[in-house]
Amino acid sequence: MKVVALSDTHAPRRWRSCPPAVAEHLRDADVILHAGDVCVASVLAELAAYAPVHAVKGNNDGPDVTAPDTLDLTLDGLRVGMIHDSGPAKGRLARMRRRFPEADLVVFGHSHIPLDESDDGLRIFNPGSPTDRRRQPHGTIGLLTIEHGRLTEARIVPVT
Repeated sequence: MKVVALSDTHAPRRWRSCPPAVAEHLRDADVILHAGDVCVASVLAELAAYAPVHAVKGNNDGPDVTAPDTLDLTLDGLRVGMIHDSGPAKGRLARMRRRFPEADLVVFGHSHIPLDESDDGLRIFNPGSPTDRRRQPHGTIGLLTIEHGRLTEARIVPVT
């Protein structure tokens, strides 16, 4: 299963429509995860034209974005938690383990800083932002490959 992870697209200020470099990866996605701050619901509709979308609400999302604050789901046997703001970097892995005790993977956003970290059976993954890189060298997305309940590949991919 090919999963594209996004966060912090910040439409319409930063995302007027899907950037071509992002669309290239979405075309063969089985599932899209958006970790919040889409800002307007039309982004989720645009993404859904590529593949099923699972999203959580971010702190900048408008009232038309109907997404939960957190989400627990299973993708090809892998237990995935999603949240927008995972809190401070210090203690993040332990905090995410407490918040999502059954998860194998937690996808989050908010900081715009790509991160792939793991410990004690939990992997936490922030795809960064494809449109608002802030102090990062590139806008980024995440590409995840899941096979039979295992995360076999996780990559942060520059798209700008």
